[in-house]
Amino acid sequence: MSAEMQDRDKEYVLNQARELGVRFIRMWFTDILGFLKSFAITIEELETALYDGHIFDGSSIEGFTRIEESDMFAHPDPTTFCVLPWRPKKGGAVARMFCDIRQADDSPYEGDPRFVLRRSLEAAAKKGFTFYVGAEFEHYYFESTELPLKKLDNGGYFDLTPLDVASDLRRDTVLNLEEMGIGVEFSHHEVGPSQHEIDLRYGDALTMADNAMTHRLVVKEVAMRNGVYATFMPRPLQESNGNGMHTHLSLFQGAENAFHDESKPDGLSDLCHGFIAGLLRHIPEITIVLNQWANSYKRLVPGIEAPLHISWAHKNRSDLIRIPTNRRGRPSDTRVELRSPDSACNPYLTFALILAAGMKGIEENYPPVPPVEENVLKLSEAERAARGIGSLPTDLNEAIKASENSELLKEVFGEELRDKFISNKKMEWERYRAHVSDFELTTYLPIL
Repeated sequence: MSAEMQDRDKEYVLNQARELGVRFIRMWFTDILGFLKSFAITIEELETALYDGHIFDGSSIEGFTRIEESDMFAHPDPTTFCVLPWRPKKGGAVARMFCDIRQADDSPYEGDPRFVLRRSLEAAAKKGFTFYVGAEFEHYYFESTELPLKKLDNGGYFDLTPLDVASDLRRDTVLNLEEMGIGVEFSHHEVGPSQHEIDLRYGDALTMADNAMTHRLVVKEVAMRNGVYATFMPRPLQESNGNGMHTHLSLFQGAENAFHDESKPDGLSDLCHGFIAGLLRHIPEITIVLNQWANSYKRLVPGIEAPLHISWAHKNRSDLIRIPTNRRGRPSDTRVELRSPDSACNPYLTFALILAAGMKGIEENYPPVPPVEENVLKLSEAERAARGIGSLPTDLNEAIKASENSELLKEVFGEELRDKFISNKKMEWERYRAHVSDFELTTYLPIL
């Protein structure tokens, strides 16, 4: 974007803020784990922040700078200006803007997840591609965080009232999202009791990552204001499905969907097959980011509609990757659905790695991988081995080991961010490994 356009956007924000009676602006960004961080400035500070950024202490943010070099600057992105609909309008409205993090010399901070995604998108853009993403977010509602967890309903997939008592929560969430300019395709009750899904309308990957962070906050905010608790924890209930983030992916060259080719029997271009091959080859080493919590691997187990094996297919929902059916006469719909990420990932880092893995497959001409149209979960271990079908990491420790020598992770993150992320996950695994669970106490204490 030219400097002239950037200045025009900044002036537009200043005018909008004054016209809408905004008194406070929340500056949003994320740490490396995807936790939303924020500080507020007054309207009087907005112009300075837009042009010069606002200083803050980066040493207190997970994965950011060391204490001896702590000063960092948050530069608000004017294209993300939005008034928060749940805050009072009279007496001083509150707006938010996502920020890009820079260092004192005005260079981008390479540990900023938003910058990591920007860099990956710019690399693809130089090759003529725009990366689009759509995301399906699943979450649970509970009465509170107190144990044992109390569900709001015992409904199932697509159930409506009276079982689906949270439909008003979903409605209010969708209305808030749309008021903030975030498109929602549809929402519904999911398979698990008190589990729900909201699907965001696809957009460019950076916008979708910003929308993902906003969506998670709005879901929790609406729940809290109604006296309940919403969680994106990958698997909060042992007897029920986990919270996935099925991610729809497409590459465009100008106005043309680069994944579509009418001359091919399956409608998929050679470029699309290369992208799929890249994802399948590199998925083990990037799973540490797509499924970053020890609890994430409680979702990636048999019997709860989550992928376990590294395969793809047309339509088949048992595979890691599937190709959703297009609407008739809509080649622009052609897309790849990756089903392993969960709702608690960092979307900036997740989308950056997915794009990089797919682009590797294209640029290095990975050979096409045959689809597995039968239920891969019902194949024997020997049958999967004979067909070269690998498995996703089964726990966080396996994911860590798969990532440690990953050149892809190093290329996308840079060495410093990669090391910080892996170090954080090793500490989490050690805490998890040392924890004595209720299962162990109830199973072993009475007999040992």
